[in-house]
Amino acid sequence: MSKTNIIYIHSHDTGRYIQPYGYAVETPNLQKFAEEGVLFRNAHCAAPTCSPSRSVLLTGQYAHQNGMLGLAHKGGHLADPSHHLANYLKSQGYATALSGVQHVTGHDVEDIKVTGYDRVLTREEWPAWADHFELWNQWYAKAAVDYLLRVDKSKPFFLDCGFDLTHRMGPGEQWHTMENPPAGDSRYVRPPAPLPDTPETRRDFADFSVAVNLLDKCIGQLLSALKVTGLSENTIVIITTDHGLASPFMKCNLTGHGTGVMLMMRGPEGFYGGQVSDSSVSHVDIFPTICDAAGIPAPEWLEGVSLLPLVNEGKPVRDAVYSEVNWHGYPEIMRSVRTERYNYIRRFSPFLPPLGNCDSSVSRTLLVNCDWQRRTQSSEELYDLMFDPNEACNRAEEPGYSDILHEMRSRLNDWMHKTNDPVVNGKVEPWPDAVTISINGEWVPAETMYIVEDIK
Repeated sequence: MSKTNIIYIHSHDTGRYIQPYGYAVETPNLQKFAEEGVLFRNAHCAAPTCSPSRSVLLTGQYAHQNGMLGLAHKGGHLADPSHHLANYLKSQGYATALSGVQHVTGHDVEDIKVTGYDRVLTREEWPAWADHFELWNQWYAKAAVDYLLRVDKSKPFFLDCGFDLTHRMGPGEQWHTMENPPAGDSRYVRPPAPLPDTPETRRDFADFSVAVNLLDKCIGQLLSALKVTGLSENTIVIITTDHGLASPFMKCNLTGHGTGVMLMMRGPEGFYGGQVSDSSVSHVDIFPTICDAAGIPAPEWLEGVSLLPLVNEGKPVRDAVYSEVNWHGYPEIMRSVRTERYNYIRRFSPFLPPLGNCDSSVSRTLLVNCDWQRRTQSSEELYDLMFDPNEACNRAEEPGYSDILHEMRSRLNDWMHKTNDPVVNGKVEPWPDAVTISINGEWVPAETMYIVEDIK
């Protein structure tokens, strides 16, 4: 039996906006981790909306395969919980524990344990002060640290530690706290590329900078505990996030602003030395990588590929990554295929106003006040990433790109057929008790069938 331990650390809505990716935010613990491990500069999630994204990483299957079409707290669920990473590692002799956020089931402990966790640490003892958003995250870190300090070293363990940070919370459309006013200094920041540089967007990103610094401190506590226990040498640590920032043009979008994620790994089997990889990788590759690195057999349902050949031999493991959106607040059926040079996005559902699945924020309010909802959307988008890295100029209707458009469209169609995507049959069925947001802001039952346009 392998004795390689696995720690999976994940945040909410962080994208790649941390110090190791070159952004002017203070994340010294993440920077040190990157310098000791492997950083993947071109990592993407496979579904840039919270529960579906996590479900892909944790099952090694795409969201339309594993059943997680929408948010877990709005009825989304895994079709087969035995495919969850915790359940599989448990079957291989691992002790399994969760601290904090998991977001692929409801909050009930028994529901969570169905996915394979022996212990749900932050539900075993819930402090009186845990209604404070910042303290929630500190508690998640503390519970994980306590677990590491007392872990049974006679058997391998899988520790899943999830943080609410950097999710937006509370009044004032803030990033990091329900109680305090925004704390970021907006004078010397630059907002992310998709957003205009205005006082509103600078304030927004300054507050995010505070949130991500808090996240860094929480993660630093875990990494310090791991070193103190002497477990570092025999533990693979994965640090990632679910998708892009909760800002316009990012989360719930299939450009790189939505799918691009931080992904760093450290541990045995080549995950050390401050390596940086520019090759495309996907969250769907994490499960097979864990199996390969831990020396356990990979289950037959996995769709991803192991990253070990990339890390140890520099061999690219894939020539394209795929992503999808189905439901967030509203149904919005989209698929994408991204290669080194191009990103192709296809919308299959009737168009929503562009702000339909965008979380509230000062940046969103700014664009709404500038008539964002009047802007149109295209059924097909093609971006030339070499000349348009910000994916701002759609080339789908330009004659000079017609051959590329046909090739990328064919790639996407082939993937959808291969993975039994329900879009191929012209409909995406909602799950039992699925809900969407109505015009007045209330959650209402989803339609029994959502018709999509014919595939070309």
